[in-house]
Amino acid sequence: MDTAAPAAAEGRTTLYHRRHAGQQRAKTLSHLGPALVLLFAVLPVLAGEEAFTPLVVLEFAVGAAYLILMVRELLHLRHNPFHQERVAWLELAAAGILALESYHIWHRHHAADLARGVHKTHYLPWVYAALAVAYVVMAFRTRQMAGRRFLHLHPDGFAARTTRLGRAHELRWADLAAAEPAGPADVLLHRHDGQTHRISFADVHDGPAHRDRLLAHYQEATK
Repeated sequence: MDTAAPAAAEGRTTLYHRRHAGQQRAKTLSHLGPALVLLFAVLPVLAGEEAFTPLVVLEFAVGAAYLILMVRELLHLRHNPFHQERVAWLELAAAGILALESYHIWHRHHAADLARGVHKTHYLPWVYAALAVAYVVMAFRTRQMAGRRFLHLHPDGFAARTTRLGRAHELRWADLAAAEPAGPADVLLHRHDGQTHRISFADVHDGPAHRDRLLAHYQEATK
């Protein structure tokens, strides 16, 4: 998919890292971790070592939804690796698996401790619970974090951030004396007061195209 808009189109465009598609596939495959957690949770039930309870039924249901969402995510990445949902449902399903297994393990150990009459501290349920919270945060923050890289062209100037953690550049066309390409994907901006700004799109998907959009918009605005 080409994320670059027509040459001088105004508006805000989300920018993606040049390896975004590969990163998204790796992130999706990393969800095999919660899938393995689910597998080890249901194996004792399938082997007849634990009872088939409503909690286990819920784990099966969430696990089935999780696998469907993982396949759906991989298909989305094949056809449109730059698609960003408002809520990352796969992360929410992973959180559900980890939260259920956290409770399942805690309940199993709690029952064993009561039978022995000895209480022990078990850390694994808390680890799973913490991971579940992390996945919930990811589910609602992934799109927001992806939007930190952007190029916003408007009649009076532009704003841009080409790295996730870097600061945003915001300049008015009236403050610029000149704008020129520098290297394969950088732009060099000269202000009337003698200051210069270099903005690099080298690590951005379709970086040269986005750089050229900015230059084209500047040229149109300063005719």
